[in-house]
Amino acid sequence: MNIHEYQAKALLRSYGAPVSDGRAVLRAEEAKTAAGEMDGPLWVVKAQIHAGGRGKGKFKEAEAGEKGGVRIAKSVEEAATEARKMLGRTLVTHQTGAAGKQVNRIYIEDGSDIARELYLALLVDRQSSRIAFVCSTEGGMDIEEVAAKTPEKILSFSVDPASGLSDFHGRRVAFALGLEGGQVKQCVALIKTLYKIFVEKDMEMLEINPLIVTPDGQLKCLDAKMGFDGNAIYRHPDIAALRDETEEDPKELAATKFDLNYIALDGEIGCMVNGAGLAMATMDIIKLYGAEPANFLDVGGGATKEKVTEAFKIITSDPNVKGILVNIFGGIMRCDIIAEGVIAAVKEVGLKVPLVVRLEGTNVEKGKEIIKGSGLNVIAADDLKDGAQKIVKAVKG
Repeated sequence: MNIHEYQAKALLRSYGAPVSDGRAVLRAEEAKTAAGEMDGPLWVVKAQIHAGGRGKGKFKEAEAGEKGGVRIAKSVEEAATEARKMLGRTLVTHQTGAAGKQVNRIYIEDGSDIARELYLALLVDRQSSRIAFVCSTEGGMDIEEVAAKTPEKILSFSVDPASGLSDFHGRRVAFALGLEGGQVKQCVALIKTLYKIFVEKDMEMLEINPLIVTPDGQLKCLDAKMGFDGNAIYRHPDIAALRDETEEDPKELAATKFDLNYIALDGEIGCMVNGAGLAMATMDIIKLYGAEPANFLDVGGGATKEKVTEAFKIITSDPNVKGILVNIFGGIMRCDIIAEGVIAAVKEVGLKVPLVVRLEGTNVEKGKEIIKGSGLNVIAADDLKDGAQKIVKAVKG
């Protein structure tokens, strides 16, 4: 689960991390009051969407010379005007794709003088199963380019959970960032704070970009992105309350309400599978035979007829889906339950694309009989290879 910058800043502030004063704005009429509560003389007006690259982004139907999603204002009135200009419009960045994201929230904060821009992040290193630090002297909007062209400018190391975080980890980051004097002590304290937040809030990612050094030598977190482990959100009702459902894919949002593991992709063949491993194998074999999966969908081992029905409805709600492959290996999951769910869903939403069903395992013959007797135009498959070949052929002609 991701949260907005202003929410991440509030969390950092609650732990004592150095951030600028700021106010969130949800309605245009609130912008002037929010800006007036800060000292200035500069205000930064930031569009709040779950995507990076806002500063270089462009609004749809933008006027010539119009700035992106991060703007500098020199007065309260100008800050309010810029906020009103952005609210309700669609911002397109390299991370949103061509569709962009609608700006429903604005963050206005005090401007900061910048001597240096640095990069700092914490994330879960899947290879070592440890928390890793990533830092670079080349912070700012071009960090992806730095990673691609000059990876030697990025330092990464993990923390051994057996010994835990120590001051030397903070000093290692400080020296890698070229900090000196009192800045080293500040960095050590900041690293301790960020590590504490990361662990206590079950985060997957915490990115500070840029981490700035002010002209008087102070460190400040100028931007912040946070991602949380969805499986641990139940332990953090305060974090769950920060969820902005308008930023999420409607199909993925619907899937969470029925405890379905669904991720939307860019392909044309919808997949309904039980088990994450089998789902990955199904996606792979679809690609092997020349097509692209439209989603990852694991209905789980104990899915009900209603759950399967909802899963099918989510798949068919994707306009990019040109065909559907149902691949079920019944162990805990019974094939007849899957068959009943598919039939119920087809009768409710209709079937406008080819449907291939491969069933194997518990009650497989009963499941096949249910589908055969339904009168639906369903293509039966003997195994996964056969099913993949048939759905790709049906979609590609």
